[in-house]
Amino acid sequence: MATKIRTRYAPSPTGRMHVGNLRSALYEFLIAKHEGGDFILRIEDTDQERYVEGAVEIIYRTLQETGLVHDEGPDKDGGVGPYVQSERMKTGIYMKYAKELIDKGEAYYCFCDKERLASLKTEIVEGKEISIYDKHCLGLSKEEVEKNLAEGKPFVIRQNNPNEGKTVFHDELYGDIEVDNAELDDMILMKSDGYPTYNFANVVDDHLMGITHVVRGNEYLSSSPKYNRLYQAFGWEVPVYVHLPLITDENHKKLSKRSGHSSFEDLIDQGFLTEAVVNYIALLGWSPEDNREIFSLDELIKEFDYHRISKSPAVFDIVKLKWMNGEYMKAMDFDKFYTYAEPYLSKALTKGQDLKKIAEMVKSRIEIFPDITEMVDFFETLPDYDIAMYTHKKMKTNAETSLAVLQEVLPILEQQEDYSNDALYQTLSNYIGEKGYKNGYVLWPIRTAVSGKQMTPAGATEIMEILGKEESLARIRAGIEKLSAAV
Repeated sequence: MATKIRTRYAPSPTGRMHVGNLRSALYEFLIAKHEGGDFILRIEDTDQERYVEGAVEIIYRTLQETGLVHDEGPDKDGGVGPYVQSERMKTGIYMKYAKELIDKGEAYYCFCDKERLASLKTEIVEGKEISIYDKHCLGLSKEEVEKNLAEGKPFVIRQNNPNEGKTVFHDELYGDIEVDNAELDDMILMKSDGYPTYNFANVVDDHLMGITHVVRGNEYLSSSPKYNRLYQAFGWEVPVYVHLPLITDENHKKLSKRSGHSSFEDLIDQGFLTEAVVNYIALLGWSPEDNREIFSLDELIKEFDYHRISKSPAVFDIVKLKWMNGEYMKAMDFDKFYTYAEPYLSKALTKGQDLKKIAEMVKSRIEIFPDITEMVDFFETLPDYDIAMYTHKKMKTNAETSLAVLQEVLPILEQQEDYSNDALYQTLSNYIGEKGYKNGYVLWPIRTAVSGKQMTPAGATEIMEILGKEESLARIRAGIEKLSAAV
C-alpha cells in the first residue's frame, strides 16, 4: 500500500505573507489534496530576532481566507505535536537528536570563539562571502570536550561532513544533482543559545511528523545535500523534494517588498479578489495540460500535477493578474460584487445617485475595485474637458457638427419629462430617424457633454438617467457654451 502523502507549510512569523510563501503553501496543499493526503501547518519561530508580533495571526487568517485548510497544526493536534518549533524545543528533542549524531560521529561540539571564526578563510558562493569552517574542534579529545562542557564554555554543534567523495540527491523537477563533498561546509545544527538552526529543525520535524514531500524555493537546492546527509546519518527515509522556481518582477528581479505587490495582503489592499490571487499564484510556475487559466480551488486540486511545474523563473505580471481579477468580477454574483463595490461608490458619489445602477454599469468594465473611483467620478462633478473630445472619426463628428446637434436636441430634451433610459433612447432615436443621422453622430456629442470623459461605463441615455433631467440639461448647455466659444 502506498504511503499517504503528507506535506507541510512551515512559515516563520516575520510579517505579511509573501507571494512566494503563499505559492509554497498552495502547492503543498494541492499536492496533498490531489492524492487525498494531509496538509500540515507548522510554525517555525526559532529565529527570535526576526519574529514579528501578530504575524502568527496573519498566517492563520491568510490560510483561512485562501481556503488552504490545514489538517493538522497548533490548533488541530494530529498526534505529532507540538506544531510550534519553540514549544518543540522545550521538549529537548533537537538537542537529543544532535547528541545522537555526535555519538555516531556525524556531528561534533565546536567551541571556537568569534575571533577565531573571523580569521577563517572565506569563499564567494552565489555572490556572497561565506567563511568555511576548518573542522578545528573535530580534533578535540573526548576529555577536552567534557572539560569544556563542565566549565560551561559556549558551544555550537556542527554537522560532520566528509571532505572527499560526492553526495547525490534527487529533486522531482531538477533530477539528480551531484555535489562534491568538499563543497559541503560543516553547518551548525544547534546554536550557542540552545536553539536549533532552521536547517536542522526542519529535518528532525519533517521526519517526526511523517512528511513525505518537501516543497520549497529553489534557493534551498544547494543546502539539500546537507539535509540528505542528515537523513542518512539517522537512517531515516529521505522525503520527495520539489524545489520551486524563483518568482521575479516584470524586470526579472527577485520579487521584493518594494514592488508593492509582494504579499497577499498588499494585493487584497489593492482591490484584488482572494480567489483571483490564488488562481493566479497557482499559475506562477505551473501549467495545466490544456493551457486553461481560470480555476476554482476545487478544480486546481483535481488538475494539479506537480510534475508540470516549470524550472524557469516565474514572472509576476500585475497586468495579467488585473485581467484575471476582471474575469472573476464579471462572473461574480451581483449582490456579492455590490458588497465589495459599495464602499468605493459611496466615497466617490455623495449626491444620492443610484449606486446599484452605477455598480451594474461598472461591473464588467473594471479590473480592480479602486478603478471604480476614476470611472464614476464624473457623475459627481462634470470634469473640465477639451472640446477635441467631440471629434470622432468613426462617428463622423467634430466641434461644428456636435454644436449643431446639441443645439437641436436641447429643446427636445427640455420637453422630455420621462428621464428613464428607455424613454430617452426612444426620443433620441425618433430624432435620429427624422434627420437621417447615424446613432453615433448624435449620441457621441451628447455622451461627451454629459460625462466630459473619453471613456465611460455606459452610453449617453444611461448616464442621463442617473444624472436626472436638471443636471443632464445643465451639462448639455455647458457643452453648447464651450463649443460656441471655440467654433
